[in-house]
Amino acid sequence: MHGDGPLREVEYARWKIGGADYLVGRCGAGPAVLLLHGFPQTHYCWRHVVPALARRNTVVVTDLRGYGATKAPAGGPEGQGFSKREMALDVVQLMHALGVERFAVVGHDRGGRVAYRMALDHPDRVEKLVVLNIVPTLDQFERMSGGVALGYWPWFLLAQPAPFPERLLAADPEHFLRFVFDSWTADRDAVDAAALAEYLAALDASTIAAICADYRASFWLDRDDDAADRRSRRRIECPVLVATGEAESQLADAEQVWSAWAVNLSARTLPGGHFIPEEAAEQLVEALLEFLSVA
Repeated sequence: MHGDGPLREVEYARWKIGGADYLVGRCGAGPAVLLLHGFPQTHYCWRHVVPALARRNTVVVTDLRGYGATKAPAGGPEGQGFSKREMALDVVQLMHALGVERFAVVGHDRGGRVAYRMALDHPDRVEKLVVLNIVPTLDQFERMSGGVALGYWPWFLLAQPAPFPERLLAADPEHFLRFVFDSWTADRDAVDAAALAEYLAALDASTIAAICADYRASFWLDRDDDAADRRSRRRIECPVLVATGEAESQLADAEQVWSAWAVNLSARTLPGGHFIPEEAAEQLVEALLEFLSVA
């Protein structure tokens, strides 16, 4: 079943996976690459990346479970239904439904957490992994102290019991988005008026609930899954590229952190702040094409 979406070069469809109704777009030809967005965005964040990647690759984009135009039941009190393990399984099943058994995955922010969990849990499906501006969730919680901790407010605010954070976000979603994009970017103009309108339109009661469930799951569930992997010395076997924005000074040690998790790791620093797909799309495309082309 075909539907509409915001990227004109993409052919859209809807798929029911894991009890959720996913909006999925696909374009291009060649080896498959899945792009997963972060908070508080939708797959629209890849608008400057998709056309260039699609010249060499089959590109698949989707709104994460409960985000954007993907609709999902509310999560449990501790984010059940939105653990990265569950979200990763959703996406693996989605790619199978599309007829894609092996693929590369690029994840930014929350999408990066789904992506690396997918690489750990489904190593037979993920050929290459790219994570943008994150360290693993367990490491993230361990580092949230000192001066930089103030910038990590979503991890604790949005994980509060429902409906407290949901009501705060719903009270003034535009102010919420403007604060995030103004304070997390090196170039505030990178997320322009059209993009802001796209993300604002996606913030309804259902998506706000999903965002909070996503963060609750990280507090209660995801870091425990990471801790179990660390204890068992489980590592990501496929090639991994970690890219960070040069203004993300708190992630200056990202390569060192990821080296404990990945067998085959490379790292890049790209211009800009947190929102690499929008702040440094050209440089990101160059890095992705280089990484994906290596046999």
